[in-house]
Amino acid sequence: MGLMFLKMRLKEFDFYLPKKLIAQSPIRPRDCCRLLVLDRKNKKIFHCYFYEIDKFLFPGDVLVLNNSKVIPARLYGKKEATLGKVEILLLKRIKERRWQALGKKIKKNFLNKKIIFSKNLWGEIKRILGRGQIEIEFNLKGKDFFQVLKKIGQTPTPPYIKTKVALKNYQTIYAQKEGAVAAPTAGFHFTKRLFQKLKKKGIEIRFVTLHINLATFFPLREEDLKKHQIFKESVEIKKETAEFLNQAKKEKRRIIAVGTTSLRALESFAENRFFPKLKFGKKETNLFIYPGYKFKFVDGLITNFHLPKSSLILLVSAFATKSLIFKAYQEAIKKNYRFFSFGDAMFIF
Repeated sequence: MGLMFLKMRLKEFDFYLPKKLIAQSPIRPRDCCRLLVLDRKNKKIFHCYFYEIDKFLFPGDVLVLNNSKVIPARLYGKKEATLGKVEILLLKRIKERRWQALGKKIKKNFLNKKIIFSKNLWGEIKRILGRGQIEIEFNLKGKDFFQVLKKIGQTPTPPYIKTKVALKNYQTIYAQKEGAVAAPTAGFHFTKRLFQKLKKKGIEIRFVTLHINLATFFPLREEDLKKHQIFKESVEIKKETAEFLNQAKKEKRRIIAVGTTSLRALESFAENRFFPKLKFGKKETNLFIYPGYKFKFVDGLITNFHLPKSSLILLVSAFATKSLIFKAYQEAIKKNYRFFSFGDAMFIF
């Protein structure tokens, strides 16, 4: 990954962000958020609004979006024996009834104890895995489980969002495949009106699926970044999508990932950066992108502004160099851009 990265430490990716810039709710209409455009080659920064992004796109460009759909993954319950409160965040389904989850303050004496979530739903903690992770087995499966989950589950917003958010507001308008426990937030800025505008200009839209779980938002704890291990996430690229994107790449059309998850999905299936080709199928990915990474397939990135010392700030620093990203972030802070999930956007090309 290069000697440059071997010398890097987590503290180098820290920066001061005033709390007032952490967005607590989405902009309405969604495409009216601000947009910082970063030209990597010429090291130039432009400021506009997201509905003007077409000015920086060319006919033939391909936008690749993540169509993963967020489930109401946060559950509140009580221990059957003591009525002590329990909070869990579902991460991914392992078997029909069993899920991997994050559990707050769950100790060894919780093993095989019943947790009551509603009159119809309860579960037993079967394994305690460390780092707050557990395996829990529910009494319901399939459609029955999801019907109850949609009634009692809460929107799994990140801890920096202090307001209660309806699930529909923490979802892209094109979300289709249920399974994510965090939203692909770069896609929040797209509206039907903007999609129509882009299609009229000859910009292609394609979809991949990456179900976001712990990997995307779990904090980096190792000061030596080489030691960080990222959690696996489920990713799928359809055969027809891969074939279309491979042809577009041959024709030297720009492949622009909408969001870091779309980028990681594409790079996880990409081979040979000198003669780039995308595979297709389903798999688990734990691709960790940081400065020194050689991108194989993606030419541009639409993303939000990310947390200090996070895997995502590392990813964008790899895409546009750390110095250029931090210059853009400081300018965004100076101009009062809104940060994180419900914040403003950046287009790096």
